[in-house]
Amino acid sequence: MAELDTSGGGKKSGGKVRSKKASTRVDLTAMVDLAFLLITFFMLTTTLAKPQAMDLGMPDKDDTKKDQLAVPASRTMSILLGSKDKLEYFVGEPGKVSPIISDYSKNGIRKALIENSQRIKAQSGGKDMIVLIKPSDKSNYKNMVDILDELGIAKIERYAIVDIVENEIESLKRDNLY
Repeated sequence: MAELDTSGGGKKSGGKVRSKKASTRVDLTAMVDLAFLLITFFMLTTTLAKPQAMDLGMPDKDDTKKDQLAVPASRTMSILLGSKDKLEYFVGEPGKVSPIISDYSKNGIRKALIENSQRIKAQSGGKDMIVLIKPSDKSNYKNMVDILDELGIAKIERYAIVDIVENEIESLKRDNLY
């Protein structure tokens, strides 16, 4: 039990004679209980930082290739994730178009995504661009999250994460990004 003692303390010699005051006793148990209740209340009602997760739809393992539709290469943009926080991208078929080196900034890949999306939508009669994300062995998890964030900012809803092929790895090696 917590209490506050307000007694006068020790007796002093000399001085005036005064009447002895009765000591008061304040019980602080209720205040301690109230403090713990308030602490508990605020701890339980405070919203902590909620983790942000991105929805990523993956195909079924049993899905066969018969359900796939042919997409013209002119509607696809391939993004090759390299090392040193750099990437290469190109629109069209690999090997026929030279890739462009870029970074994850708003004037880098974001600008390219928005411009290519608008151009492809105008050329294809309103059909959306499809982005193929191809992470290499030298790219890291942060690069993957960054490119998914950039796709969300550019409002591109059609994308796929696919394996990188050998001639694309050679392109990254040629540009010192592998």
